[in-house]
Amino acid sequence: MTSVRGINCLSGQAEEYLIENGIIQRIDQLKELTEDLPYIGLGLIELQINGLQGVDFNDLSLTPPDLLDVTYILLKQGVTSFFPTLITNADENLLHLLSIIRQACEAYPLVEACIRGIHLEGPFISDRDGARGAHPREYIQAPDWDLFQRFQQASGNQIKLITLAPEWDGSDIFIQQCRAAGVRVALGHTLADSEQITAAVKVGASLSTHLGNAVPTQLPRHPNLLWDQLAEDDLYASIIADGFHLPNSFIKVVMKAKPERTLLVSDATQFCGMLPGEYTTHIGGEVLLESNGRLAINDGSGLLAGAAKSLPENIQYLLDEQLASLSQAWSMAAVYAGRVLGKETLLSAGQPADLVQFVFENGEIKISGVMKSGEWIEN
Repeated sequence: MTSVRGINCLSGQAEEYLIENGIIQRIDQLKELTEDLPYIGLGLIELQINGLQGVDFNDLSLTPPDLLDVTYILLKQGVTSFFPTLITNADENLLHLLSIIRQACEAYPLVEACIRGIHLEGPFISDRDGARGAHPREYIQAPDWDLFQRFQQASGNQIKLITLAPEWDGSDIFIQQCRAAGVRVALGHTLADSEQITAAVKVGASLSTHLGNAVPTQLPRHPNLLWDQLAEDDLYASIIADGFHLPNSFIKVVMKAKPERTLLVSDATQFCGMLPGEYTTHIGGEVLLESNGRLAINDGSGLLAGAAKSLPENIQYLLDEQLASLSQAWSMAAVYAGRVLGKETLLSAGQPADLVQFVFENGEIKISGVMKSGEWIEN
């Protein structure tokens, strides 16, 4: 039996975790402290990540070893579960990429343990400018259950989350089919009206994807799709808190409207963890990664070209800007994401031993150890 001691970052209580066979068997509270203890947090859950450190999940050159490399990098960041995210692409390209992820899970037990599912962000989204974001218009299409089943077969039934626009005809039936198949449905890259959003939630949509982004720069005063999604009590909301995608005021409003239903995603691209500079993406776009982590289209417009900060950096931003306590911020990156997936994740007996040890150095989170399924990950 393995013993881990630390301060529960959710409760502030010093505890000892007794772990066996990858499961937390017992938790004892510590009354007398004779040593400086690190903080202990649940392993982070990343619901939306497009790539990391030069690996792009949407590039046709993706290989199973790439997925293994990314898994190790994420584990060192404290991310013990993640959803590789595929955006809109040609059908045959998506089928290929889904099969590569399936092969990685089949080849590497660690990858299989860490990938909780695949997030399919498209191609069933809005084809309108302002809503579609960087998704290529030529591959956007209406929800198609037969096509989705082909995607699911290629993935080995790994697609567990799909982002779509509910304004398409037949989307309500498609959402019901997804939910019956155990696939969570998120609303995003959409221009849906109030009735369409309400109808989608009624038949099973449960999440807003990166709320506040992939939205036209101008909207009606009210109603509009931001107010409508904030008002839906049964919708969780994911947000990107990297300091560039959303103003602090909007982050505060989302957190107040959905205090235990707001979760963090990095939506990181392959440029996360890379050196600042000018790059060319595989789809032909020129981008500039600035020294502060801002990723912009390199045409002088200043428009964002995606995200380049990690999930722990999103947590750090909330702390630095005093938008959340440590308990709140860590919950947004671990606890609430688990709830979206229909499985409560807590630091409690009977839970998988996916743990993160960390300390603060000059106010910054420094991860000192990561445990996946009861085993420490070697640095």
